[in-house]
Amino acid sequence: MKVSDIMTPNPVCISDEASLKDAHQLMQSRNVRHLPVISENTGEFIGMLTHKKMIASVLTMLNKYGQGALDRKERYTPIADVMETQAQKLALDEPLTVVVQYFIDNKLGCLPVIDAQNKVLGIVTSSDFVKLCQRLLLTQK
Repeated sequence: MKVSDIMTPNPVCISDEASLKDAHQLMQSRNVRHLPVISENTGEFIGMLTHKKMIASVLTMLNKYGQGALDRKERYTPIADVMETQAQKLALDEPLTVVVQYFIDNKLGCLPVIDAQNKVLGIVTSSDFVKLCQRLLLTQK
């Protein structure tokens, strides 16, 4: 099996021009925990914003500036300041045996699936692996 067999195609992405507040609202409204960040100009993948990273940033702001300033700070904090730029990327044909070991070794929750032009094709999350386990277990009955 390979990445294309389990990935979530066409994931919700966010522009690098968006604010932390935009990301927070997008994650809530679309019920997602991972947002590939794409360049506003080229549409290319440039980073990853996870729910964990977003929450950590919001809590830091809350502790530093207080509840009253939190909304304003979120609105004026660019995604580019918070996103992970060194995200590992996957190709469609990457073998799942390699990917699952990478997830385990690095304690990751997601990896973006990127094409040769650096465009986001999909995302593989730990939930995708759980769904795969479910399918495999059900076929064994």
